Amino acid sequence: MAGHAAGETVHAHQDTHARLEARRLVLREEREEWEDAHLAPGAARASGAGDRARPEAPSVERTCFERDRDRIVHSAAFRRLAGKTQVVVYPHDHQRTRLSHALEVAQVATSIARGVRANVTLADAIALGHDCGHGPGGHASEDAFDPYLPAGYDHGPWGADVVLAPLNLCRETLDGIRNHSWSRPAPSTVEGEIVSWSDRIAYCAHDFEDAVSAGIVRPEDLPADVAEVCGRTRSEQLGTFIHAVMSSSVRTGRIGMDAEAAAALAGLRQFNYERIYTRPESVAQAEAVIAVLRGLVDHYLEHPEDVPPENAVVVGEDVSWVATVVAYVGGMTDRYAFETATQLLGWDPARIPRGIGRGA
Repeated sequence: MAGHAAGETVHAHQDTHARLEARRLVLREEREEWEDAHLAPGAARASGAGDRARPEAPSVERTCFERDRDRIVHSAAFRRLAGKTQVVVYPHDHQRTRLSHALEVAQVATSIARGVRANVTLADAIALGHDCGHGPGGHASEDAFDPYLPAGYDHGPWGADVVLAPLNLCRETLDGIRNHSWSRPAPSTVEGEIVSWSDRIAYCAHDFEDAVSAGIVRPEDLPADVAEVCGRTRSEQLGTFIHAVMSSSVRTGRIGMDAEAAAALAGLRQFNYERIYTRPESVAQAEAVIAVLRGLVDHYLEHPEDVPPENAVVVGEDVSWVATVVAYVGGMTDRYAFETATQLLGWDPARIPRGIGRGA
């Protein structure tokens, strides 16, 4: 179907009635001027940014941070997050994947950024890209890959400096991705710090919801002192913590959370660690993941002919074979990694990690 011609224009719908009095295009320079006029002091501006490893001419239509967001969304690394573990391998239809987690972090981050007049687009780009450095099988992949790299494997720096390096993203976007974990140095922008909080808020709330849905815990199991502050549902928890970051940040001029809400978030996270992440079934899943991924890395280190040549990773001025192999295995989805271990290595299917919870 070619659409419906109406004079010099073709419409998607024959009975279209929508009207727009835009008069002119709003291009990059005008959007940058809007940011300068409306964003809070201290918020990142696209004007004067755009510092990339490989210089590029500015876009006529998009700000540098809008280009970063678009590049991340269209990247293979972002798409593959749909097949990577958030908490449970082989998640059923209602459990989070690493991709749905990234989208929920972006929702939290953009909500906070709008509320405090920070740069929404930069916060969105950092949030969408923050976990692109994760390997298959969740955080267990970091333990699996650690021994092979001199500096260890940390999904934030690995995502910024290896996985997303071909996208030639802006310094501010990469900095936020590299340093979103609380164990890392503080990001250089308020938007990066917003994503640091948003990541923790999102995963604490949605991992608890997934665990309730899977029958691992019950809502009433959450300690009363935590529930009294943030509630027992994802909606209540997100609302509480998002508002807490916005109100505290506006009041103090620093991205943070008031002590009562922060204690509740810490309590929710501790509950999740004790009842979800470190339960025996989760520990067994992690151990199985580590064994599979190390088996794959060891195989490819010994059989370079099995690694597609386009996966070469440059460290400094030279191609690093170890980094190339880790990047190749780390880029796999859960299913591809586990099927490869079975088919290529002859791995016993009984040793393959299994899903946890109802429907897994």
